[in-house]
Amino acid sequence: SVNIVAFGNERDGFSEDNQQPSLIWSYLGRSALISQIDSSLSASHVGNPVFTEYQACVFGNVRLVVHDCPVWDIFDSDWYTSCRLIGGADIIVIKYSVNDKTSFQELKDSYVPMVKKALNHCSVPVIISAIGARKNEVPCTCPLCTSDRRSCVTASEGVQLAKELGATYLELHTLNDFYIQKYFGGVLEYFMIQSLNQKSSEKMKKRKKTQKCRRVQPPQLEQPEKMPILKGEASHYNADLHNLLCCCQCADVAFYTEDLSTVVEAHKIILCSVSHLFMLLFGVKSPSDAHDASVVQLAQSLFAVQAGDPFPSSPRAVPPCVPPVRVVVKDSVFCSCLPDILHFIYSGAFQWERLEEDIRKKLKDPDKTEHVLEKVKCILKTPGKLNTVKDCKSHQIKQLYNTSLRLFFNTPVLADVIFKIQGATVPAHRAVLVARCEVMAAMFNGNYLEANSIQVPVYGVSKDTFLSFLEYLYTDSCCPASILQAMSLLICAEMYQVMRLQHICELYIITQLQSMPSRELASTSLSIVSLLKKAKFHNSDCLSTWLLHFIATNYLIFSQKPEFQDLSVEERNFVEMHRWPSNLYLKQLADYRNYIHSQKCHCTVM
Repeated sequence: SVNIVAFGNERDGFSEDNQQPSLIWSYLGRSALISQIDSSLSASHVGNPVFTEYQACVFGNVRLVVHDCPVWDIFDSDWYTSCRLIGGADIIVIKYSVNDKTSFQELKDSYVPMVKKALNHCSVPVIISAIGARKNEVPCTCPLCTSDRRSCVTASEGVQLAKELGATYLELHTLNDFYIQKYFGGVLEYFMIQSLNQKSSEKMKKRKKTQKCRRVQPPQLEQPEKMPILKGEASHYNADLHNLLCCCQCADVAFYTEDLSTVVEAHKIILCSVSHLFMLLFGVKSPSDAHDASVVQLAQSLFAVQAGDPFPSSPRAVPPCVPPVRVVVKDSVFCSCLPDILHFIYSGAFQWERLEEDIRKKLKDPDKTEHVLEKVKCILKTPGKLNTVKDCKSHQIKQLYNTSLRLFFNTPVLADVIFKIQGATVPAHRAVLVARCEVMAAMFNGNYLEANSIQVPVYGVSKDTFLSFLEYLYTDSCCPASILQAMSLLICAEMYQVMRLQHICELYIITQLQSMPSRELASTSLSIVSLLKKAKFHNSDCLSTWLLHFIATNYLIFSQKPEFQDLSVEERNFVEMHRWPSNLYLKQLADYRNYIHSQKCHCTVM
């Protein structure tokens, strides 16, 4: 259909011929393209119709609807109706009489801006029709005759109005067949054809869009389920060593006052790990190895080792029944602060501000406090270098604490237990083992054979795995060389109930598997199902759950491997339920492929 809205009155206000037919009615009645004309009047204003509605057929079967509004008052009285008419219009016709200058001026000043506002930048064609023959081409020059001066609307004024609206300007001198059918009718029918073509194009685009929406779309592959996230366990390395001092298990050093009235127990291995002075005192180093004479002098002036050579020459393993070495502290003020100093050393030797505060509260004497702190700094001093500990804060002292238990890992120095494994011997230190491993603490302090034995056999693990396990106990770190080694270390950690090491191994295995490309995962000889079985057997619930999700997520790879048949019924059901891609997606994909094949067209996705 085509909707036309016409505004304005083509009759001038002074015309005596009020029965003159309107432009729109003249066109509808004379055009050979129009048929089946029907008209009706709208609601009236004081007896005058607001607009007349014509309905007809054009071009054979195209419905034509015309609203002819002879008065502009509709914009003032019913803005909603006027906007609705313009909004639904395909073509707008504005008509005026060339002999009614007053109406034209009102149209130009008041109603054209309203039309432009109602159009709201819509690309609706507008036809401006100037109707009638100008009666006063030459205005009267009589100064008393002003009624007819410039009472006609000039062609230039009409053209200027058309430019403002972007309209087509027509002058119709009379409503005869030529002007109605050939001139006005030709322009109007041209715009009707343009409107019909545009509507047909939009309808075709809408139909194509609808067909495109109805076309079978390829199935959407959802992302695989998120795998469970394993959280690492915080280190309790310093806390383990501090607890060793509190419980005094496996103590092999006893510090006494000069009157032997007070005793404080400690462990050689811990003291030697933080101080070259203690290495010298307990025979780990000889006086000739000390490059700084001040360290030897401080050791001799501050401590005295009883029962034997003050500098023993053989720090080899001794039976566990041998009593602790007795060390007399010659400085009474230093000896009174020794428990606080040992707590500082066993806590990692980096809480310097806390040590200062504890000693200051205990001694309540600035000179004595400074005296004790200077000796502590000298004990932590590196031989042959300036005393860089002086005036340092905690974070700096932590960096200066460069000697550690790593120095005594897998060495016979100060060792008091020897593990026998796969025909080889591995020396170790009971104090470290008891502090870091609850199973070994029970083994060396309970009613077990190992409690009074120097040599302890180890079964069920390889030497390399056990060395990695001991390295973790001494250093709080481990670095497996492969997934299989990490699994072996996990089994050893589960055997000795070291949960943090077990979690580290789990994270290593997961990280390595996640970084493995699909092609490598398909060709690797590593059995993921075997890892799953071992993880379940050794109570690694987090790893076993993750491995099941890993197999399900990579279903297309693992389902082709022989090891897939080794899954239990319960495991197989879990994998099938959580597999990716799912059976539903594969079925939808097969249906889509069949559809594409049946349509004999190319798939834009596959």
